[in-house]
Amino acid sequence: MKKPYEKETICIQSGWKPKNGEPRVLPIYQSTTFKYETSEQMGRLFDLEEEGYFYTRLQNPTNDCVAEKICELEGGVAAMLTSSGQAANYYAVFNICEAGDHVVLSSTVYGGTFNLIANTMKKMGISCSIVDPDDDYDTICKAFRENTKCVLAETIANPALVVLDIEKFAKAAHAHHVPLIVDNTFATPINCNPFRWGADIVTHSTTKYMDGHAMCVGGAIVDSGNFDWTLYPDKFPGLCTPDETYHGIVYTEKFGRKAYITKATSQLMRDLGSIPSPMNSFLLNVGLETLHLRVPRHCENAQKVAEYLEDHEKVAWVNYPGLKSNKYYELAQKYMPNGTCGVISFGLKGGRSAAESLMDKLELAAIVTHVADARTCVLHPASHTHRQMNDEQLKEAGVNPDLIRFSVGLENADDIIADLEQALSRI
Repeated sequence: MKKPYEKETICIQSGWKPKNGEPRVLPIYQSTTFKYETSEQMGRLFDLEEEGYFYTRLQNPTNDCVAEKICELEGGVAAMLTSSGQAANYYAVFNICEAGDHVVLSSTVYGGTFNLIANTMKKMGISCSIVDPDDDYDTICKAFRENTKCVLAETIANPALVVLDIEKFAKAAHAHHVPLIVDNTFATPINCNPFRWGADIVTHSTTKYMDGHAMCVGGAIVDSGNFDWTLYPDKFPGLCTPDETYHGIVYTEKFGRKAYITKATSQLMRDLGSIPSPMNSFLLNVGLETLHLRVPRHCENAQKVAEYLEDHEKVAWVNYPGLKSNKYYELAQKYMPNGTCGVISFGLKGGRSAAESLMDKLELAAIVTHVADARTCVLHPASHTHRQMNDEQLKEAGVNPDLIRFSVGLENADDIIADLEQALSRI
């Protein structure tokens, strides 16, 4: 049996596999539609009797090649791309939830995800219970209800940088017969594969490290194929009972371990349409080809910056899982021994006003609503990405009012530190 490729090779070689005489580089299939010779051929596609392409809102060859690469990096059985990371998390949950259902949600997830699940989906009749990821197993289990359909958490929380105990959450989810969905955006599959530790579904905002250049918004969902939906047909009727919109197809019967992604593609993408453009997927693939090179450098630079900040007299605290003083250091060593991410959070002794002043004085680091690309950037979440939260919710999310989110780029680490030094010296 052929040995599977390592991640470095997958980044370069997976996805697009050209045949004789075809382009070596992944083509951009910039077309809304695809031609067929007979009506019967087209009809079989609409009945899900054959694989193929007929309308880009559902599937596109460029998109699928990139999804295949991400799937292979994560070690899944099937994957799909979405137009944003937010759409990926929405589809991942909504694919198995409907009005009257319930979600267990980690309190420290990204603010946009928190608002999506706790507020917007509440209007759709889907409720949620919020759990502290640091709670013990028994406390987390108390959040589950009879109508709970999934658990959603992040490998490394944005921006709290809480490292998830994946095995603990997977054990709790499986004890209550539901899948664990993990957003693996910050760690990337280079540093962590949640499936290895019991997660069932992984999501990504490909906008971040996967793209790596702040060019394209996008998302991805990967299914491990390990959760057996057929054991709980009453809990997951969408997958285990006939879909009358496709002539009574039962996804688990017809598509086996690929049932979850097939349903999300043929049903949710058909009706909601958050498909990425082929051009964006092409650019995402360019980013993926260097993911294995960029992520280690982000982590190396971030480690140096975190150590510098930890020793600075004007810095009140530093949160980075790579520091031995960090409360999540041991968990990070377990799940991500080769590094965590390039994002640091820290606070200044001058509090919130000092944080805002520092950002205005930085020269190399730019104030942008983004993280995880080649350029160093900075943000004050309480004023920006998390400003929709009240003080209590901010506390639950691990976002202190003075928290500065600092995304360390690929520049020379000494230059990044020098920029921080000159800014700190003027506060």
